[in-house]
Amino acid sequence: MRMDFGPDSPGENTRLAPERAPRWMRSLLSDVTRARAHPDVRGVDARGRSGPVKADRSAAVLMLFSGADHLQADPPQDAALLLTHRSPSMRSHSGQIAFPGGRVDDTDLNAVDAALREAWEETGLDRTTVTPVAELEPVHIRASGYPVHPVLGHWHTPGEVGVASPTEADDVFPAYLSDLVDPRNRLMVGWSGWKGPAFTINDYLVWGFTAGLISALLHQGGWEQEWDRETTLDLQDTLAKSRNNEPRYSDPGNRVRFLR
Repeated sequence: MRMDFGPDSPGENTRLAPERAPRWMRSLLSDVTRARAHPDVRGVDARGRSGPVKADRSAAVLMLFSGADHLQADPPQDAALLLTHRSPSMRSHSGQIAFPGGRVDDTDLNAVDAALREAWEETGLDRTTVTPVAELEPVHIRASGYPVHPVLGHWHTPGEVGVASPTEADDVFPAYLSDLVDPRNRLMVGWSGWKGPAFTINDYLVWGFTAGLISALLHQGGWEQEWDRETTLDLQDTLAKSRNNEPRYSDPGNRVRFLR
């Protein structure tokens, strides 16, 4: 069901403010700043500011953490990441779990502006409730080679979100960090010579670009628990057991077995 939300405020709240991040996120920001890369995602690094980006074929995604500030360095019990399920009718990445985001427009001031605008279009997110805290170096998507600019934010005043554009996303939900770090929800999947980390959340399979970024952030934040990286499951079989409904990978005619 589509939900109606108020208007966006383009061009507002586009400057990074890492000093306003909650205490439990500061170890993550420190580690992201130092890290040049991680085995699960290449090219992850943090910028101290957000500059202009070229609209041509560039995209931006919002990695939005919720969870109140408190005195401890550990995330609170309600800490979560905002995720969406892309509509199976989409032309690209249909049925996949993703961060809110999309193409950078010519009118966007920078990647933060683009990520917040896209999050509003998909989920109705009020950008004034978000503190942008870091912009990661662009990550190039394996399938297209196009650069994606990940923006890390803290949802300091969570409000109502939902399905604002059913043609883009048909589900919007929080993925709690307690579930993401649980080894029972973590796995490795592979397909056609590729393999990478994945998560099972709400009967969905989170894999690919999104799962790689989440895995890197959990590791760099110091929140990761030991999990089975040695066993690689077939992506097709694993997707068939999920409710992703990804046509490209669910179609038996497109089935390709992963080879170790």
